[in-house]
Amino acid sequence: ANVVAQSDRPGAAAKALADIANTQATAWLRQTVETARGCDAIVCSGLAAFVGLSAAEALGLPPVGAGMFPLTPTREFASSFLPPSRVPRFLNRASHHLVTAMLWRAFRPALNAARAKVCSLPPRRRMWTTHPALYGFSPSLVPRPADWPANAAVCGQWIPPATDWQPPQSLSAFLAAGDAPVYIGFGSMTGFDAGRMRQVVVDGVAGRRAVFNPGWSGIDVQQLPANFHVVGDTPHDWLFPRMSVVVHHGGSGTTHSAARAGVPSVVVPFAGDQFFWAHRLALLGVAPSAVAGDRLAADDLARAIAFADRQEVRGKARALGEQMRAEDGLARAVEAIEKILATAA
Repeated sequence: ANVVAQSDRPGAAAKALADIANTQATAWLRQTVETARGCDAIVCSGLAAFVGLSAAEALGLPPVGAGMFPLTPTREFASSFLPPSRVPRFLNRASHHLVTAMLWRAFRPALNAARAKVCSLPPRRRMWTTHPALYGFSPSLVPRPADWPANAAVCGQWIPPATDWQPPQSLSAFLAAGDAPVYIGFGSMTGFDAGRMRQVVVDGVAGRRAVFNPGWSGIDVQQLPANFHVVGDTPHDWLFPRMSVVVHHGGSGTTHSAARAGVPSVVVPFAGDQFFWAHRLALLGVAPSAVAGDRLAADDLARAIAFADRQEVRGKARALGEQMRAEDGLARAVEAIEKILATAA
């Protein structure tokens, strides 16, 4: 679900997400129970996770959690919903419990109402913690914490099968006409000053060749300078290896695709777990320290692109990309699910 750019406070983001899930809880639970009847297990994720866990309970099926960012508590890093720089290390583990308790309080009333109405299940007083949890992020970006329980597994990025995608002729021509460009795109982020951000991007790029995907930003692409080429949705696994640097919002999927492509990132986080992924890339030396979207100025963007141009940064990005391309997160997840089913049989 898209959360507006200004919702980088955990409470505001949690409320926005809870409003969606709470409105849909009964319909989602009814549909999940009907669809999963006769299946071997339920894999559930995101806003529908609690619904999926409840459906598994109702049907007596093994549940498997799936996530794109870490939720299992650890002492090694703070909750991915909190800006990393603001949490003292000794509070890392507590920060996970704080965020999950906050989310649980937001989701629980509507979930329990749906459980009673759809499945005649008793109210759930505590969150689920013992079911298997599979994570679709790379151990190269976030190594599995040593204090995680055995039911939590880091699989690697879950990449959809490659498609026979062909670029528009205009994009091919632009790429062939000069040096590798800068990619700029903020995905589904909305709610920021689009006019100001457009000027920041144009001034920060400072005449370099750039591929720009406006996404949901509302940024006006009319009359962009000639050094910009505007694209719509384009497969990241095709596009990013052809870029010199990827400027993005720090969503889990885009972060992984940029790192896997072997090119440096410039992360402009707005909300949720984006600050977490920005911090991970900076720790690995393949991105500069992030500046939040609502504070980004043209000088910040120019300095960040200059950082990404450094030879040692490019070398680290290439090495990280090679390491990630050797991972097969989807195969590891399938293997884990098969083991879970064999144990449950």
